[in-house]
Amino acid sequence: MSFRGLLQKSPLEQQQSLLPSAASPQLLTSTSAAAAASINGSADNKTRTAAAASAAATAVQSTNSVVQQASAAVQSSAVPPASPSAAVVPPTSALISNLSKEGGAVPVAVPTVVQSVQHQHQPSSEDISQYFDIAPHVDHSPSLSEVQQLNELEQQEPHLALNYWQKAKKYPKAKAGATNKSCRVDFPSLYELEFNNIYWQKFNTANSSFYLYGAYYDDRWRGGPLPMVRILAMIDRVSPPPALCQIWFDRISVPIISQATYIYGWYNKWGNYHDGFLQPYIVTCKIPRIKGLPKDFYPTSVSLVENRCHKATNNLRILNDRPPVKQQFAVCVKGLDFLHEDLSVRLVEWIELLRLLGANKIFLYELEIHPNISKVLQHYQQDGIVELTKITLPGNQPNLPGFRHLYLKNKLTNKRQNELIPYNDCLYRNLYRFEYIALLDIDEIIMPLGGQANWSELMAEVQRLSLLEKNYTRASYNVRNVYFLDDLGLGEEQLAHMAHEAGIPRYLHMLQHVYRSQNYTKPGQYVKCFHNTERAVSLHNHFPLNCFGTCTTYSIPVELAHLQHYRKDCVGPLKKSCKEFRTYTTRDTTIFKYKDPLISSTTAVLKKLGFFDGLAAAESAASAHQQL
Repeated sequence: MSFRGLLQKSPLEQQQSLLPSAASPQLLTSTSAAAAASINGSADNKTRTAAAASAAATAVQSTNSVVQQASAAVQSSAVPPASPSAAVVPPTSALISNLSKEGGAVPVAVPTVVQSVQHQHQPSSEDISQYFDIAPHVDHSPSLSEVQQLNELEQQEPHLALNYWQKAKKYPKAKAGATNKSCRVDFPSLYELEFNNIYWQKFNTANSSFYLYGAYYDDRWRGGPLPMVRILAMIDRVSPPPALCQIWFDRISVPIISQATYIYGWYNKWGNYHDGFLQPYIVTCKIPRIKGLPKDFYPTSVSLVENRCHKATNNLRILNDRPPVKQQFAVCVKGLDFLHEDLSVRLVEWIELLRLLGANKIFLYELEIHPNISKVLQHYQQDGIVELTKITLPGNQPNLPGFRHLYLKNKLTNKRQNELIPYNDCLYRNLYRFEYIALLDIDEIIMPLGGQANWSELMAEVQRLSLLEKNYTRASYNVRNVYFLDDLGLGEEQLAHMAHEAGIPRYLHMLQHVYRSQNYTKPGQYVKCFHNTERAVSLHNHFPLNCFGTCTTYSIPVELAHLQHYRKDCVGPLKKSCKEFRTYTTRDTTIFKYKDPLISSTTAVLKKLGFFDGLAAAESAASAHQQL
C-alpha cells in the first residue's frame, strides 16, 4: 500500500514528466520500423542488412529529436542536475552497434532519460578519506537476558503470564496420586502454547476450536459468593462442548480445577447462528474456596482443557487492575479501520471535546490506521489520556491490511461479532477502575443539553431522576441518537455545506456542523449508553446483553442529553427515512459552550504535531513573493 499524497516525486519521475507527450509513440514507431525491415526484407543478406541499417538510421534520427526536446526541457526545469558533470544523452553515433557477420538486424539502443539520471548520479569526486577514522553511530547496548526479554514482552502483551511462568519452573513437581482426580498436571510451557494471529491462543476439542483473547478476575458481589475468572473467546460452535478450567495461583504448583460455563455474547436472530461461524462467548470459571488462603489471594493465570489431567496448550494471565481510587468515565472504541482515511484532525477535536466533557481515559483498539492517525494517538498515549491496543481477527479470517478492511465491509455480521471482543475486553479491564463505560465511535458525542457542564454533573442529575422513577440503580443509562449530517443547513446551505461559522477554524468539523435533524431516531434504536460496571456482564454496541439480574436501562430525557452523531449519511437501515432527517432541520449550537477551550486545545495539539508546518512554509513563501 502506498500513500501517494505523502510522498514527493523522485528526480526520475520529475524529469520523465517533462518529456513531450509524443515521445513514447515516436520511439515505439521507429523501433518497430527497424524490426519490420529485418523480418520482411528480401532473402539476400545484403539487402536485409541495408534495409535494417536504413531503418536503424531513421530510428536514431527520430530518437535524437525526442531526446533533444527532453534535454532542453530538463535544462530549463527547476530540477537541478545530480552533479556538475551530468550529461543528458550521448551522441547518436555511439548508439549503433556494428552489423553482425551474419547480416542480421541492427540492434538499436534507444536512449532514455533513465540513462541521463544514472549518469547524473555517478559518485562525486569528494575526498572521503576524512570519514575513515570516524565511527558510525551503531547501538552497542548489551543484549537482554531471557528474563529481561520476558519482562519487556509482558508489557507489550498483558495476556501472557510470563512472570508466573518464570517462577513456576522452580516449583517442585506435583506427584500423581492413585486416582484420576489427583493426577499430576504441569504448568504449560510458554514455548508449547498454541498461538493464533499474534494476540489469540487456540484450544481444540474433539469437535470445536476455541480462540482465547483474554482472562479477567471478577469478584463483584452481585455475582454470588464465589469469585470468577472470565475468559473472552470466539468459538466455532453455537453450543460449545464441556471444558474444564485449570486455575493457577502463585506459590501453588498444582491448578485448581473448575467446570467452565458459557455466556453467549450474541442474539441468534442477528444472523450467523450456525456451527462453523466464530461466535463470541464469555467463558466463566468459578473459583472454589481454598482453605487457609486469604480472600485477596488472587489467581495468576487460567487454562482450558478437556480433561483435568491434560497438559494445557493455552494459558492466559488473569487481569485484575485495582487502583486505590475509582474514576468515573472511560470511553471504549472498537477496532479502528482507517488505513486510507486520514481522520487525524477530526480525531484530535473529538478527543479534546471528550476531555472537556470529563472522560478520564479513552481506550481504542487498532486494526489498521493512517500514519497521521498513528501520530495523533501516540501523542495522546504519552499524554496519558489514551490507551491504544492492537488487535487482530481470530481463526481463518484475513488480517492482511487492506484486504481485512474489505472483508469486514462485505461481511457485516462477522464484523459485528468480532467487535464484541474489544468492547468486552474494555469492560473487564476496567471493572474496578471506572464507574461507567461508554462505547462510542469517533464520530459520536454524548452531549449534555441542560445546565450541566460535563458528564459528572449530567449523571448526578440522571441518577436523581432515575431513582425517583424506580428506586434501584440501572445496568445502563441511554441517550437517543440524532444526526448532524455533513450537508445539513438552512436554505442554500442545505444542499452543500460550507464552513460558515464565524470565528471558528474551518478544520474543526463538529464546531462547524451545527445543523441537525429535528427528529431523533426511534427510542431504543442506535442509542449509546453509560454502562454501569457494577452490573454489566457482557456489552453490545448499543445495550448490555447480559447483566447481574435484569439488564435494566434508563432513557435519559432529550432535555438533558442526546447522542450527536456526525456522519455523511444515515446508516444503511435508515436510508429510506433519511430524506425526512434531511428535510426537517434545526440549528443546534449547544457545542458552542465548549467553543473557546476546544478551539484553543485542538489547535495547540495540531500545531505541536506539525499539522501546520507545510501551511506556514507556504504562507511565508507567498509573503516573500509579494514583497518582491
